[in-house]
Amino acid sequence: MNKSATIQARIDPSVKIKAQRILNKLNISMSEAITIFLTQVSLTKGIPFEIKIPNELTEETLRKAENGEELHEVPDVKQLFKELNS
Repeated sequence: MNKSATIQARIDPSVKIKAQRILNKLNISMSEAITIFLTQVSLTKGIPFEIKIPNELTEETLRKAENGEELHEVPDVKQLFKELNS
C-alpha cells in the first residue's frame, strides 16, 4: 500500500507521552497505531469502540486509579486468579 498521505494533529503532551510508553511496550510506532485505528474506523464505518460519558461512580474510580488511590495489588497472577475466582 502506498503510504503518502500525511496527518498532523495537536494533542496534549501528557496524553502523547502516556500513549508512547504503552506503544513502546507493544513494539508499535505511533504511526502504526494511528494506521491501525484509522483502518478499523474504515472497516467498521465508525469509531471502533464504545464512547460514552462515565457515570459518577466510574468517574470517581478512574480518578482514584489515576492518582494511585485505593488500588489492590497481588504478588502474582496465580494470586490474582485465586482472588477473582473466590
